Amino acid sequence: MNTKYQRLFKQDQEDGHFWPSFTDLLTTILLCFMLIFICMMVIKSLQIEEMKETLDQIMGVRAKLVNDLKEEFSGSELGVEVDEKTGAIIFNTEILFEYNEDKLKPESFTFLDEFVPKYLDILLQSGYEEYIAEIIIEGHTDRDGTYLYNLKLSQDRAYSVASYILGGDFPYKNIQQHLKDKLTVNSKSFSDIRTDNNGDYSANASRRVEFKFRLKDEEILEKTREILGK
Repeated sequence: MNTKYQRLFKQDQEDGHFWPSFTDLLTTILLCFMLIFICMMVIKSLQIEEMKETLDQIMGVRAKLVNDLKEEFSGSELGVEVDEKTGAIIFNTEILFEYNEDKLKPESFTFLDEFVPKYLDILLQSGYEEYIAEIIIEGHTDRDGTYLYNLKLSQDRAYSVASYILGGDFPYKNIQQHLKDKLTVNSKSFSDIRTDNNGDYSANASRRVEFKFRLKDEEILEKTREILGK
């Protein structure tokens, strides 16, 4: 006879079979999640190592470029300055322009004819060219006059240099195509003035034109480097 107690006993047996199976299922799911997590961590670690290698490679290119530019131009008769951190080539605008003018001096053409091929021979040589995103001609002024006036003056000066280099009078036609793909002009007005050896504002040093380069994805790489704590 199937009494109430027999039914309860049978239900306890069935429950006893159910709960171990459910526990095994949870354990299996948990193990799967753990395995997935471990795999993701391993992949992430490999990606970070690869990213670090890429960062080191890019930063190594910059260091080599700066060193090559210093070897070529530091102490040269051209009278230009090489920024040791960025590799920017800096020369006083008196080499190229009269005070408050944006028209190139006649003698500036000889200067550019000598400087530009040497500069590009370094930046666009094999091993560097693939990393160069931009070559920038950047104009700077002193504090005389308004910001907007000087913004236009420094822009016009940078444009005058670019216009000559890409124009019909520039003798090195073979490098113009490379420049057209990468050359830009920029204007800083007097937002980035320079100082003398005593740390005082120097109007003469602030009036300048710079040739700069930007490596591909440099800003993102630099930020990633900071995040990785390199």
